[in-house]
Amino acid sequence: MSDHLLNPLTVICAGSCFAFSGLFYKLYSDKRQVVQKLKEIPNFQADHHLLRILNASSNKRLHYVAVEGLVQAIGEPISSQYVPRCHGVIQKITVHEHWKYWNSVLKTWVSKKVNKQQTTNTVPFSLVQPGSYISEVSVRVESPLEASGDYLEQVHKRLRQAKEGLMDAVVGELSGEKPVALEEREELLRVGSALTAFGELVLEQDKIMRLQPPKDGRSYILIPSDYKSFIQQHENSANMWKGLTALFGITGFALIAGFIHSAVNKDKKN
Repeated sequence: MSDHLLNPLTVICAGSCFAFSGLFYKLYSDKRQVVQKLKEIPNFQADHHLLRILNASSNKRLHYVAVEGLVQAIGEPISSQYVPRCHGVIQKITVHEHWKYWNSVLKTWVSKKVNKQQTTNTVPFSLVQPGSYISEVSVRVESPLEASGDYLEQVHKRLRQAKEGLMDAVVGELSGEKPVALEEREELLRVGSALTAFGELVLEQDKIMRLQPPKDGRSYILIPSDYKSFIQQHENSANMWKGLTALFGITGFALIAGFIHSAVNKDKKN
């Protein structure tokens, strides 16, 4: 009976391996294209060299570049509401209420987050050359809330349990809903953190460099790392898909070769 099952089982396993290998190759190919496009984007530090290039460009404008530097507030930064001596230029505070609701079908209490409240504050900021917090040359970042990217750092998270008295417990049992906890979370783009911004760079009449959302429809992105680390992350992802492509492809060929080898040996014995 095992002889009859061997051929279909081998074909299914080998076919699955080849299918996964093809899928991983497609993901690898897409990621390599992303890496290649990223490497084609001009990359600059927020320094005098960038100022000279921008000043020599047509219309004092670079349509799409990556500028990396350290975050520096223009004026007073935002102080964290929960962490002492922690300052930033973008602050997001989120408050969730955790409630439990009685599910009559499952006969159990189900937890849900409700009444989400979110407050966002921002102050003007610029990028300066790493190693120099005080610099004559800087790049002002305009409209940062319009940018995509996971550039905020969580600096505080607390879950405060709801105080429930006897009367509250009785009311909760009767109504089928009761408060459980209050979750507070604060995120900051901290002063002094490394940031790489992708966008359109223009030079104002007062020699101030300003990075803004591109007018040609390309993505306005803020990345919480330097440019080299950002590219390395994408290359590591591409190499992972490449390795999985090879692994599943070799496994599929090994299954087919093993089946053929065992079949040939069986024929010789017969």
